[in-house]
Amino acid sequence: MILRLVLLVLFATGVPSLNAFAKALTEEKPVTLAGDLGSAVLYTPRNGQIKTGVIVVHEWWGLNDYARSRAQQLAEEGYAAIAVDMYGHGKIADHPKEATAFMNAALAEPDKMNARFQAAKAELEKLPQLDKVYAIGYCFGGAVVLNQARMGTDLAGVASFHGSLGTENPAEAGKVKAKVLVATGGADPMVPPKQVGDFVTEMGQAGVNLELLSFPGVLHSFTNPEATAKGEETGLPVAYDEAADKASWAALLRFLAE
Repeated sequence: MILRLVLLVLFATGVPSLNAFAKALTEEKPVTLAGDLGSAVLYTPRNGQIKTGVIVVHEWWGLNDYARSRAQQLAEEGYAAIAVDMYGHGKIADHPKEATAFMNAALAEPDKMNARFQAAKAELEKLPQLDKVYAIGYCFGGAVVLNQARMGTDLAGVASFHGSLGTENPAEAGKVKAKVLVATGGADPMVPPKQVGDFVTEMGQAGVNLELLSFPGVLHSFTNPEATAKGEETGLPVAYDEAADKASWAALLRFLAE
């Protein structure tokens, strides 16, 4: 296993803003997934020079503006990005109880979740010039993409941002095709240190190429600018951290370019 561990946050190039100029550089296309599996939104750069695709999986809130903005930002960087609705048909939560219900309903149907992921991957692979596909996820979505890697899905890499790292089906040696990037908050009670340590051990035993970024003092949902207000509103231990957001985004762009 190749492991790179980053513990200190460094200021890096900021995340692009979703403005009119950026939108002019990209195209947005609603997609209906085959087999009545739900919907997704495909973002592509207008210049058409695409070699790499990225599947984007949302937080437990559902496929909201935040998840779509991340796909948009990837298109701004020259990638084809598809933001897939893992809940199926536009379910978006505002309250943790609602989000928990949506997430648990999805987790209760793992075969359907996998089918949605594979359908989104198939949509990307329709692009004739595409040569490889990555997957990234936030919170709930981070766990989704890591489990795809554990299953041996044919992906160049997966990246998890403040996602759960635990599993009942650990990676098997030689099965994982994807390299892995994980960015986690050092003060995130939802992803405690033992879970992080167990994950590193799991990846090591499976021979996975892992890059782990741990940001001291940083809470859950640190990439989402709305997290602090949501935490104050709901009492959840979540908060935005600009430095960790910028550093993890820069790490992702390096990861995709390698």
